[in-house]
Amino acid sequence: MDITKGTAMEMRERIINKEISARELVKAHMDRIEEMEGKINAFITVTKEEAFKKADLIDAKIKNGEDLGALAGIPIGIKDNIITEGIRTSCGSKMLENFIPPYEATVVDKINKEDGIILGKTNMDEFAMGSSTETSYFGTTKNPLDLERVPGGSSGGSAAAVKSNEVALSLGSDTGGSVRQPASFCGVVGIKPSYGLVSRYGLVSLANSFDQIGVMGRNVKDAALMLQVIVGHDAKDSTSTDMERINYLDDLNEDIRDMKIAVPKEFFEIDMDNRVRENVEKAIKVFEELGGKVEEISLPNSKYGLPTYYILSTAEISSNMSRFDGIRYGYRAKEYNSLDELYMNSRSEAFGKEVKRRIMVGTYALSRDHTEDYYKKALKVRTLIKNELDEAFKKYDIILSPTSPHLPFKIGERINDPVNMYKADCFTILANLAGICALSIPCGYIEGLPVGLQIMGDRYKEIDILKAAYAFELATGGVNNAL
Repeated sequence: MDITKGTAMEMRERIINKEISARELVKAHMDRIEEMEGKINAFITVTKEEAFKKADLIDAKIKNGEDLGALAGIPIGIKDNIITEGIRTSCGSKMLENFIPPYEATVVDKINKEDGIILGKTNMDEFAMGSSTETSYFGTTKNPLDLERVPGGSSGGSAAAVKSNEVALSLGSDTGGSVRQPASFCGVVGIKPSYGLVSRYGLVSLANSFDQIGVMGRNVKDAALMLQVIVGHDAKDSTSTDMERINYLDDLNEDIRDMKIAVPKEFFEIDMDNRVRENVEKAIKVFEELGGKVEEISLPNSKYGLPTYYILSTAEISSNMSRFDGIRYGYRAKEYNSLDELYMNSRSEAFGKEVKRRIMVGTYALSRDHTEDYYKKALKVRTLIKNELDEAFKKYDIILSPTSPHLPFKIGERINDPVNMYKADCFTILANLAGICALSIPCGYIEGLPVGLQIMGDRYKEIDILKAAYAFELATGGVNNAL
């Protein structure tokens, strides 16, 4: 049996039972990375030496009879906008091509303490701006299921690495769907936690009020295990929530009979691939067969979600990207005659087209002449959307929708059509606008390409979406991991 095809839980169990060593597991995954990277380009940096050192420490722990962490020996990929001390963190950009951070993100520190083994930093759209992982300075990541198609974005490298068995688990970041959409495109499970549940300390900010670190795994249990490790209050993050810890794994098997499930009618009025619609409708029927109480609801303000998100997120992007000025750190232009030229040349040479586009849109929305017309109105609409979802969750436990309106598209098909590209986020952005939790789980395949079902839950009610996803996974036979 190829040990790279197992689940994360199986890998940990085999290491604890001394059926395999951590070093053997890392070796198998490094061999897999060497085999696959020329085809899919899921990694920007592979940390081979560090991974073997960590594996040897875990094997020594086992030999000495020491307690092992929850992620003992499990190979993990980290999106390259999550800070790793002493390991390059590039954000997929020329701007940070050679940046070596002097500190560690809180989530990375938690993974290390629980004996997870980080194999490297995964590819991503530049500064997480994109829905296809085509804007990376380090080249496009390809979908392992069809090398002519995108893996989604911006966390496409993290999703592709899990699907291709290069790692068992991965971390991504989700600002408007950047964990869930690539999870859908690659046929894996992706979770965006509630805003504040997971520390953002060490995440290079895209849009601060939207960003959340999320997880990807081959099945619900694996993803829940990873989530269990990284949640919790962090004094280093002012947006981190201090609340009682929940053991997600212990409660996964709870019956979802009589769970109240909402299906917004507006979601199915959106232009989408009819085959996606059919697969999602079949998935909804599975929940009815499991005893869920499914009802159609109306979320009239949801149609404003996409423009609201892009006005607010680009405004925050405009502010956040100002730190990359060619002076303090990052790329610096070699030729300039003044301070202004240093700024302009450094940013012009180091930022890609999509980053420049979003900075310009955000700067326009924040300008004195337009802030009332765009930015402040978008803030008000965001509140309406949040309130509408809050009202829905007073009556319902979860909300179902497609994750993406379309199947994975071909590389190059949409990269020059930004508006069409942005529409890929039409179902996912609502969870980020409202700060609620959501996940994507495969619910079918069309000509070998996966369809994702999105399950949204109320703030800090991750256990509801996990229980629902696990019940659905068991009822449908789970995810096909084979490539």
